[in-house]
Amino acid sequence: MTESPTSTESTPVAKSSRLDTTDLALIAAFAALIAVCSYLAAIPMGGAGVPLTLQGFALLLTGALLGPLRGTAAVILYLLLGVAGLPVFAGHAAGPGVFIGVTGGYLWTFPLMVLAVGLLVKHVLRRRRTNPLLVFAACLVGVVINHLGGIVGMAVVLRVGLPEAAVFDAPYWLGDLIKAAVAAVVASQVHRAFPKMLARRA
Repeated sequence: MTESPTSTESTPVAKSSRLDTTDLALIAAFAALIAVCSYLAAIPMGGAGVPLTLQGFALLLTGALLGPLRGTAAVILYLLLGVAGLPVFAGHAAGPGVFIGVTGGYLWTFPLMVLAVGLLVKHVLRRRRTNPLLVFAACLVGVVINHLGGIVGMAVVLRVGLPEAAVFDAPYWLGDLIKAAVAAVVASQVHRAFPKMLARRA
């Protein structure tokens, strides 16, 4: 009779440990995804020479699938790897100096961008997160945050006005909107297949 309570109490503990391991694995996997996508199609564009990559797609997907906490943790891990010297930034760049370079404004907004998308998809869309149009709207908020940060960063580093920095930034909008649309379609389908993806505490 004394063994029954012990056996029933051990089950939740084991389950909690398994969930924590899954969270860490997802955070590491999406940090790696962001790093890989920073290399893909790294083509310098615009007057400032900021490279066009698939990084934005990975960031938006991270927020939409992992939610605010795990998604932000994945981005912070990615940024820390770059600061530590691993060439995970666009153009195989690394080190803290990248944060004060021409692309620094974009990098600084990465956590906020993913946090915003994660909050919107998890807490605002809720069961409607299987709707790609609504997920796209959430991703669009992240795109705007990222571009605003990039414009301010370029204005500071290049010592130009905000309107001129916005002109430098303009060529990237179309590509980022396409990436947001693709991320929305992928995320909505994943949530349709795995409806409990964001039911976890993160």
